[in-house]
Amino acid sequence: MTVFTATETELMTAEEFFRWVSLPENRDLHVELERGEITDMPPPGKFHGFVCGNVAGVLREYAFKRGNGYVCANDAGLIVERDPDTVRGPDVTFYEDSQTADDMERQFAAEPPVLAVEVLSPNDRVNRTVLRISQMLALGVKMIWVIDPETRDVSVYRSGRDPQLIPSSQELTGEDLLPDFRCRVADLFAVPGQKPG
Repeated sequence: MTVFTATETELMTAEEFFRWVSLPENRDLHVELERGEITDMPPPGKFHGFVCGNVAGVLREYAFKRGNGYVCANDAGLIVERDPDTVRGPDVTFYEDSQTADDMERQFAAEPPVLAVEVLSPNDRVNRTVLRISQMLALGVKMIWVIDPETRDVSVYRSGRDPQLIPSSQELTGEDLLPDFRCRVADLFAVPGQKPG
């Protein structure tokens, strides 16, 4: 993991980090802010992106059917800690606030989503994943799905509860947070027109 710092003594705020990643020379970098320091995040592979796209698509369809909520994808920044600042980029998030496209933040989100989704990459480490989950739950994210493309299952995390493992043969629900949401876990790994493996 590469760490970028402006100086040895100054830590970056989330706002400074947003300006830094928005510079033309930095736009293609895959990075997060961790306790004021920029950390390198290797770009994910094609299958990872495919699973993220499926998750975002299923959640967007759910939002349109019920006429409430919206999806953010593409590792949209979420400020999980302040002073020093930490900005995470969950793969997919689902919000139920009253923002519209016109008044939505143009920088990183500070308010927690109802749901955050992390799709594991081959280079993800258990301790770092646990840290990300604990930071998001502490911020107030109500539910986190950690999707493992290799084992094709989903671990569901909620504050004050033990994680629940949902295998590909079962159905993932939104529980009391996303009423009437249901999706077969296997469908998150399916190509349209092909039978899930």
